[in-house]
Amino acid sequence: MRSWLFVPGDSARKLEKALTSGADGLLIDLEDSVALDNKQAAREITANFLQAHGQLSADAVALRPRLFVRVNAFDTELTGDDLTAVMAAAPHGIVLPKSEHGQDVTRLDALLRVHEVDHGLADGSTEIIAIITETAIGTLNAGTYRRSSKRLAAVTWGAEDLSADIGAMRRRNDDGSYRDVFRFARVQTLLGAVAAQVDALDTVYPDFRDEAGFRAECVNAMLDGFVGKMAIHPAQVPVINEVFTPSAEELAKGQAIVDAFAAAGNPGVLGVEGQMLDRPHLRKAEKLLARAARGRNS
Repeated sequence: MRSWLFVPGDSARKLEKALTSGADGLLIDLEDSVALDNKQAAREITANFLQAHGQLSADAVALRPRLFVRVNAFDTELTGDDLTAVMAAAPHGIVLPKSEHGQDVTRLDALLRVHEVDHGLADGSTEIIAIITETAIGTLNAGTYRRSSKRLAAVTWGAEDLSADIGAMRRRNDDGSYRDVFRFARVQTLLGAVAAQVDALDTVYPDFRDEAGFRAECVNAMLDGFVGKMAIHPAQVPVINEVFTPSAEELAKGQAIVDAFAAAGNPGVLGVEGQMLDRPHLRKAEKLLARAARGRNS
């Protein structure tokens, strides 16, 4: 899953339009983009949208984005009402904001299991994406998500809420690069994802008019090991999909490495096209091929 587009849950028009954005997944938002007095309306609009578009045939699903709902954080005491409103409509997954520890994901797992039983859904069918750096303690606990839940599909990070939590006046330097504390949060997210064996998704780029800056940030994220990125505007989706889609050359090279190791009886090291490659190169190639094989709606 490469591209994840945030859409306000209180706008039926924007939700319908987002279906044709080309995004691999929609993050239907009940949190930051919805005012407190509009939360209930957003729940109802979101539930209706999920009922209309969530339960599609396999062929239709392949052509439509997966539908995840970002609920409100546990400390708002709104999470339970959010889940009650949307779980009957069987979203593909739930996004947990301001997650501070792997135990928060375990807690959400238990809540989802109850809702799945209540609504006749398959056990474990609702996945989880956790936003793990929106508080200082969450950033420091990025390595706690291993074995937190089999539902956990990805982790991502956020700079806006973190800046508020720590009192940072700026998130970026004059050249557009992140200041150190936010670079640290980004690295923590990537390492935490690898430790938990889930996808690492890069955070949003707020200036959707700055395509050059956005593309550069996508490329840097891809080179570092992120497998996708969140978007705040449909115009960002094609860039994400382009950058995070492995090229035919990359796939061919990865397959050649896997085939060479298999043909040689899986040794510790071997030569491929004049290069000495060891087991880490094999694991990297296998990850690339597995990601491509899962496809855009895995």
